[in-house]
Amino acid sequence: MTAQTPAAPVAPAARPASAAARRERLRAILAGGACVHPASTWDPISARIAQEAGFECGMLAGSVASLAVLGAPDLILLTLSEFAETARRISRACDLPVIADADHGYGNALNAWRAVEELESAGVAGLTIEDTELPRPFAQAATTLVSRAEAAGKAKAALAARSDPGLCVFGRTGALAVGGLEEAVERLKAFQDLGVDGVFLTGATRRAEIEALAKVARTPLLLGGAPKDLLDRAFLAAHGVRVALQGHQPIAAAAAAIEATMRALRAGEDLPPLASAPRMEALSAGALWRARTQDFLE
Repeated sequence: MTAQTPAAPVAPAARPASAAARRERLRAILAGGACVHPASTWDPISARIAQEAGFECGMLAGSVASLAVLGAPDLILLTLSEFAETARRISRACDLPVIADADHGYGNALNAWRAVEELESAGVAGLTIEDTELPRPFAQAATTLVSRAEAAGKAKAALAARSDPGLCVFGRTGALAVGGLEEAVERLKAFQDLGVDGVFLTGATRRAEIEALAKVARTPLLLGGAPKDLLDRAFLAAHGVRVALQGHQPIAAAAAAIEATMRALRAGEDLPPLASAPRMEALSAGALWRARTQDFLE
């Protein structure tokens, strides 16, 4: 992969792009010929940094949201309301089109309908509904998938629930890791026959898997959980992959920086590098709020 030149910092807009505009930008990515890496975001500041760095879109994962909101692992402990509010805070603060990982739709097909309503209202550009059996059933250690029929029911409900046809609804399947390539192909076919805007694949480990799936795909593909050596954007783009997640390293980096700073403060040691006061001013849209103060309070 070739390194990209970081974009110059851009001050937050007085009025971020509308949800409709962000959805148009995501659809342009899906309709294009390139594969992009989304930024892993979890709050307004991380999303603004991603936007300044030049990321074309962002992703709000359930795992990252659970860490940020609850300080808990990815065990479906986060509620839909908590997740939707996290998405809303990001959407109102930047122009980045965000794809929300809506897990299993927070229940059955009716719950998936409700999840789409809430996340659409929160301003996300797209969302995924997966076929993993969640939360984990009692006394069942292995990951399992819901039936193809149940997965189809959730996808149909998600598509029917949106009031803005610009909102992207993606079917997500973990069949590669759980059921193998043949099952993944069947679930891909089923999702695209329903009219989803793309299919999100997890568990890919080999190029041969992507090649086989690309042969039957009539819809854009999204990729998550792939090893680094598979994230060749030229190869992925040539096989219909339009979005490929690199991982969720930013929140781990943030945790490491916070811990290093806290420990240095406690020990009275020199601090690690910090964002400067002007940088924090820029990230918090300080100039914009000063102008508003002059307009309305002085």
